[in-house]
Amino acid sequence: MSTPDRRRPAPLGWTRPSGPLSEAPRVSVAIPLYNEADVLPNLISRLRAVLDDLPGGPHEMVFVDDRSSDGTLQALERAAAEDPRITVVSLSRNFGHQAALSASLDHVTGDVTVLMDGDLQDPPEAIPSFVERYREGYDVVYARRLRRKESVWLRLSYFVFYRLLARMSALPLPVDAGDFSLISRRVVDVLRAAPERHRYLRGLRTWAGYRQIGIDVERSARAAGESKYSLPKLLRLAFDGLFSFTIVPLRAAGVIGAGVVVLSGAYAMYVLYARLVLSQVPEGFTTLILAITFLSGVILFFLGVIGEYVGRIYEEVKSRPVYIVDRVIREERRGP
Repeated sequence: MSTPDRRRPAPLGWTRPSGPLSEAPRVSVAIPLYNEADVLPNLISRLRAVLDDLPGGPHEMVFVDDRSSDGTLQALERAAAEDPRITVVSLSRNFGHQAALSASLDHVTGDVTVLMDGDLQDPPEAIPSFVERYREGYDVVYARRLRRKESVWLRLSYFVFYRLLARMSALPLPVDAGDFSLISRRVVDVLRAAPERHRYLRGLRTWAGYRQIGIDVERSARAAGESKYSLPKLLRLAFDGLFSFTIVPLRAAGVIGAGVVVLSGAYAMYVLYARLVLSQVPEGFTTLILAITFLSGVILFFLGVIGEYVGRIYEEVKSRPVYIVDRVIREERRGP
């Protein structure tokens, strides 16, 4: 069972009323999971407590299992059998965090959707604050992460990356804001219709527009287990954000090339002056070797940058689905 076609236009059947809302919305909580069996009981318990206290409803929890190997799916099946608010989407293989988030968006049914990770670094207790801002008229309410509990080098890397991307992007991307957010139904429809295969949802969320606001949320420590985001996966996510929302690296190649042309022309004029006026032949074998080596490195570097863009075009042209669903447990239990 594959994902629905993402190239269809966004559904037009839902329009948010303007201004503050008097009625409480139905809330869907969308969570991707990969080997989080140790965290899952505490996660579900805290989510249930939060949803039980929220007005409106019936609310729902949509868990996407990204082909876990530690019993996460079995634990989700047991939880779904006990709580009709739980929907479990099992993917055919491990597609990655952003693909699993995209799968959750394709299966939510609420008026608003809360995107969050399953390691409890995103506290479920912040959801009522998100809903309150939504009822004030905001379509996107995202968490600004305060006092992260990761290592110093990781916090520094996040700090530098978010600000670098914000400076390079034409969009006003918020800094220190991850996927933890509330988005309205019409923003969900926009994200579902977006055709990208290399997805950076926190950027697409900003690109969708509408009224957006950030609220400060303290980033908790991981409740149990280890982070599934290895250094290569973090770099891949960073590259997805960088190459999806800016062409500055391509423009930098042109700027550096123009600079090299200017310097080369100035040096050529100096050589002619020294030869014709001063009757000198400038020496510079070492300088020549260094210049050739430097320029070769610059050329290879920007070939790699261009290759990243071309490779992403190649992936888009193939039009393979972002994910493939193995089964949806709610549909199996209750019927279509």
